[in-house]
This record gives sequence, structure tokens and C-alpha cells, in this order.
Amino acid sequence: MKQNNEGQIERRNRRALVDIGNLAPAVVEIGKPTQISRPVTRSMKAQEDTPRRRSKKPSKSLTTVLTARSKAACGITIRPKDPVVNIDEADIDNELAEVEYVEDIYKFYKLSETEGGLHDYMNSNSQPDINAKMRAILIDWLIEVHRKFELMPESLYLTINIVDRYLSVIKVPRRELQLVGISAMLIACKYEEIWPPEVTDLIAISDNAYPREQILTMEKAILGHLGWYLTVPTPYVFLVRYTKASVPFDSEMENMVFFLTELGLIHYSVVIANSPSKLAAAAVYAARCTLKKTPAWTETLKHHTGYYEDELRECAKTLVTFHDCASETKLKAVYRKYVNAEKGAVALFPPARHLMAEGGGGE
Repeated sequence: MKQNNEGQIERRNRRALVDIGNLAPAVVEIGKPTQISRPVTRSMKAQEDTPRRRSKKPSKSLTTVLTARSKAACGITIRPKDPVVNIDEADIDNELAEVEYVEDIYKFYKLSETEGGLHDYMNSNSQPDINAKMRAILIDWLIEVHRKFELMPESLYLTINIVDRYLSVIKVPRRELQLVGISAMLIACKYEEIWPPEVTDLIAISDNAYPREQILTMEKAILGHLGWYLTVPTPYVFLVRYTKASVPFDSEMENMVFFLTELGLIHYSVVIANSPSKLAAAAVYAARCTLKKTPAWTETLKHHTGYYEDELRECAKTLVTFHDCASETKLKAVYRKYVNAEKGAVALFPPARHLMAEGGGGE
């Protein structure tokens, strides 16, 4: 009995294990309940300050926590700030929108836009009797004629395309330059319009400069030298798609894009230096900067145009420069067209001068 009593006393006098990580050292007194001191955490503090209640969310397992941390470390859970928008979602039931094929169609346009044979015909002695200034006067006049006849926009862009392609392959005397323009518009209207203007209308609007037979002869010559190749991707083809990709889309944006594009089409240097798709994309970029859209270039636009912002900046600066002096230049057809309230009077908007500054870019 003595030994048992001594053994019991010896066991009672033993100390509890002390510091094993987060347990604070403590001496266990005989006859008192054991209290373990833990460092106060935020969750424990909240539990002390507020009444306990069952959590609505189930506790996460260790596997769930580790998986989430692994995804975060790999960047999987980080969503892009500017996701690509499905611009064709609203047209899914529209058979005319060709949603199933539209991406392939525009890939084909991008591949074929340089097959028209257009080259720098002004600086290669291909046109010794005309220059870029004469061409600008012609295009400005054609834009005015197009507006007076209230034609479809497709007709204007195809007319300019036909003029440039024909001048690329055939030398034209100065006295016949306007004849080329009239005949090109006649061809474009027959291709695009339901009710194209009659030859007599074109004769009248050109102040009877050319007889009917001469216009029809030039029409036949143009078609022959171009191989009747009229289904071409003009800037208009790309403008329709790229403007739609400028989310949110509105009429103000559309008018500004077409205003800047047509300013560019007047200038030979812009047409020669930029493909139709690049000119269209630069016009959208310049329009977004002008209207202070943020960001100026989105992932959706980059996806559908195939161009980065840096690739478009120089062309966009040029278009904004034309906008800046549109009211002062002698060639005012585009300005008169877009100063009209029917076009949102976008020609009166302040140009994006910050884009013209060195290093200027998006908002």
C-alpha cells in the first residue's frame, strides 16, 4: 500500500508537456482543470466578440483548398479584364448574318485583299500625266456625286477601288481622268444598287463633258482590264465588321468611323500605304479615341481585326490630322457630308489631338 501511495503521489507531481508549437508553457496544478493557452487569432477573436452560430457555408476540405491555391498560383483563376465579346450572339437566328461562316469569310477577305494588283502607280512613272492631287480632286467629286444620288455606301467604296485598280494598269490622260471616275461609278452602281443611275444622269452631273458612247466605251475597257473582278474586299467590307466589334455599338461611333475612313480615301498616300483592313481598323481606333471610348483598343477588336494598337497608331494619327483640318481644306465633300445632322454632325466633334502628339495612344 505504501508503494502504491508513493507511486500515485509521484504520478500526480509530474508536469504536463510544455511548449510543443502553439501551446504556451503551463504548469498543471493538482485538482484543477487543465487550461491550454493558444494565441488569439482573428477568427477566435470574432467568436469571442459575437455569439456562436453555425456557418452557412460548408467547411472546405484540404484537397479543395490545395487545388484552389494551385490554380491561383498558375493564374487559372485570374479572369481577363477585357474578355472577347461574342458580337454575333444577337444574330444567331438571323439567316442573313451567316453566323456559322462569318469568321471564315473574313479570314478569306484578309487573305485576298491584296490580290487586286494595286501598287504605287503615281511614283513609278505609270501615270506621267496625273498626280495624287488630281486623284484627290476626283475622289472628292465622286463623294459629292454619290451623296447627291443617295447611293449605297458600298457603291462609293467599290467606285474608288475600281478607279485605283484601273489606274494601276493603264495610263490615263489628264482629260480622261473624270471619265474614268464616272465609268467606275456606273460599274459599281450596276453591281451594288437595285436602281443604279442612268448614263444620262451621269452625263448631266459631269456637265456634259463626255458623250454617252465614250462613257460606255470606257466602262467596257475598265471591265476588260480588271477581268470583271468586282467581288473585292473594300474598306467598307471590313468597316461593317470592325464597327460591330467596337462594343458598345452606336450610330455616333458608326458615323465617326465612316467620316475618318472617307477622309483617308481621298488621300493617295493613305490608300497605297494601308491595306483595306488596316485602314478600316485604324479608323475604328481613331474614332474610339475621338469619342473617348475606354479602352481605346479592346481584346474584342484585336481578335476580330487581327491588329494590335501599335500597328494602327500611325495611320490613326494621319486620319485625325485630316479631321483636324477638314473644315479648312479646299476638298470639303466629306466634311459637308458629315457636318449634316443626319450623320450626327460628327465632323464638328473635337479631333483626338492627343493621338497626334508624340507617343499619344489610347485613353
